[in-house]
Amino acid sequence: MPLLSESLTGHVKALRNAARQGMFRRIRRGIEKEGLRADAQGRISAVHHPHGLGSKLTHPHITTDYSESLLEYITPVYCRPKDALAFLGDLHRYTFRQLDGEWVWPASMPCRLSGNDSVPIADYGSSNSGIMKKVYRHGLDARYGRIMQSIAGIHYNFSLPDALWPVLQSLEGAEHVSLETFRSRRYFDLIRNFRRNSWLLLYLFGGSPAIDESFLDGRDSELPRHGKRTRLSSSACSLRMSDLGYQNKVQDQLRICFNSLENYINTLRHAITARWPAYEALGVQDEQGEWKQLNANILQIENEYYSDIRPKRVARHNETPTQALEAGGVEYIEVRCLDLDPFEPLGISETQIRFLDAFLVWCLLSPSPKVSDRECDQLDLNRTRVVAHGRDPELTLLVDGNEVSMRDQARHVLGSMGAVAELLDEGDAGAPHQAAITALAPLLDNAALTPAGRMEAALRDSGEEFTDWALSQAKMYTDRLAAEPMDRARESLLKELTDTSHQQQGDIEQDETVDFATFLESYFEKASEPRVARRD
Repeated sequence: MPLLSESLTGHVKALRNAARQGMFRRIRRGIEKEGLRADAQGRISAVHHPHGLGSKLTHPHITTDYSESLLEYITPVYCRPKDALAFLGDLHRYTFRQLDGEWVWPASMPCRLSGNDSVPIADYGSSNSGIMKKVYRHGLDARYGRIMQSIAGIHYNFSLPDALWPVLQSLEGAEHVSLETFRSRRYFDLIRNFRRNSWLLLYLFGGSPAIDESFLDGRDSELPRHGKRTRLSSSACSLRMSDLGYQNKVQDQLRICFNSLENYINTLRHAITARWPAYEALGVQDEQGEWKQLNANILQIENEYYSDIRPKRVARHNETPTQALEAGGVEYIEVRCLDLDPFEPLGISETQIRFLDAFLVWCLLSPSPKVSDRECDQLDLNRTRVVAHGRDPELTLLVDGNEVSMRDQARHVLGSMGAVAELLDEGDAGAPHQAAITALAPLLDNAALTPAGRMEAALRDSGEEFTDWALSQAKMYTDRLAAEPMDRARESLLKELTDTSHQQQGDIEQDETVDFATFLESYFEKASEPRVARRD
């Protein structure tokens, strides 16, 4: 067991009473899960979003991400992981009833594509808000191409219970600042430690060592061939998070290392107002007046910024994400570096959720100094190494300027997390957080047990192509989930939401009073305005 920092030891000891009162059992989490619709041949679906799933614009739980074919499920916020997973499971079951000869792809890297245009851009209707969503996606196509946007993942939303923040504030003697300011500062402490150690999540949960040849769309790649149509790495953990996946060289110059809420807001605000020459050259509208992108700035809107973690707050009407943070501070954090687990029917398991909770609380309670530019580069390098070579037993990371064994560093982190897991398990006879760490610890010594290692073994042992194997997994999960009953109340709710979401979209479209250009000009004018801190 590694030595714990005095700060972490002190926090764990001081929070025992709060744990005994059940405060940590009120941690709130929500899951956002993406999944492509694929046809029976393992090709991306060209079929419109099923009407029976409701309106993509207004449905609170079933929508699409970039593509018309890329489903996105959004659970409510729950205190119990089982409840979040149960809701996510019923979203799948409800969807299966609306699909005709299609399957929900269980892997992060996409099914078979036929070039850039085979990835259909999502259509959200004729309202100004719907048009804005579609034009934004056209802008992503113009800037990065559609193929990158066909990748799927899990977003995990996490927040501590409100009652715990005053306890932490008193423990740390921080009563001289407002609770809102304290909470935001401490969430940014968590985020910095997350970025220092997110490589561990990429190793443990990365599940994308293979791609279909069509994903390259004629690009060169050093990835070894497997079969006729598959590229397969023997060392990669997450090609989704590699330079083949989500990438934006323009955004690298933003240098967001999460040292403060103010810096984060100001940097994003600059990015959504500063012009970028290459995007200016693309043009905002074509000669016929059709919109090609929302603007020619570094970021069209804040959501274009790619990061493995984000501070978040639910925005009010006519409020951008940045303005919401500025007005109310950080409400929760969103983990964005998680691949779909191709060996789990829902793409994520309760063991993974329990581990994530322990990891995030460990990030919060451990010392978290500000990140220098040099360390920021070091953190990016560590993530790059792990996504591409994390299963190499000789891999090293840069820690405080020194090369150290990745596996030794991982053992140190897991050992340090143990005390936090005990804290979270206070009063729970099942000790689920400690059990999660125990279950995942063997993966440090045997990369073949990771999702990426298991996928590689499955492909090599069977000789199957990636798309054929993943399609078989999709069919197996569909059969398994479809055979299980839906919660009746939830089934009724989803049926009702299907109808009401279509009605809501229609009402929004009928209520429009200005043209899109005027709407967009007003939106960005308001988006550039700072917000005064509010008291919720």
